[in-house]
Amino acid sequence: MAQHCCGHTEFTGIDPAYKRILLIIIAINGLMFGVEMLAGIQAQSQALQADALDFLGDTLSYGISLWAIGKSANIRSNAALFKGLSLTVMAMWVLGSTVYRVFVLNSPQPITMGSIAIAAFVANVVSVLLLMRYKDGDANVRSVWLCSRNDAIGNLIVLCAAGAVWLLGNAWPDLIVAAVMAGLFLSSAWQITRQALKEKRDASRLPEPEPEHQHDNKRDSCCS
Repeated sequence: MAQHCCGHTEFTGIDPAYKRILLIIIAINGLMFGVEMLAGIQAQSQALQADALDFLGDTLSYGISLWAIGKSANIRSNAALFKGLSLTVMAMWVLGSTVYRVFVLNSPQPITMGSIAIAAFVANVVSVLLLMRYKDGDANVRSVWLCSRNDAIGNLIVLCAAGAVWLLGNAWPDLIVAAVMAGLFLSSAWQITRQALKEKRDASRLPEPEPEHQHDNKRDSCCS
């Protein structure tokens, strides 16, 4: 926990229960990456492949989050900045591959899209429920919550795209959803990066440690 004036704390992930939850979520995301990528290639679905890439990114991101717990504020902020950058790179990849697919329109298989999207949605809802009590915290902790929440939203969008592909018989809904998911990646990257930069600025302004008796006097004055 980061201690602020008058006893206000910000959760930084130092909790054995939270670490165990992260390990469970890392395993879930790693498994779903393999399942969804294979299904996306087989079904020729750009949206499924984009979502699979998101699972891979989350697996690596959560691993970094777990490693950064307990480190200095500067290290935690740098870890969050790296995750923001990785989300931006994923968004650019998804957008680029989607633009390419616009010129090579192969209609994906809606049944495979829908069934895998449902499985991915369940996996992400489990992750969201596990993380619910930890949704507020520093940039490192908050990035985990944002990724899981956006993943669940993305799965619902992919499911809608599968229905639209089935109704219309063409690939456009799949490609549009892939582009929307890229937008979600960019939105999360912006939120994570902005908070991480703020925390780095705040950490750089912290005063040098004071003698214990001076710290106690200041705390009493602040809370009076």
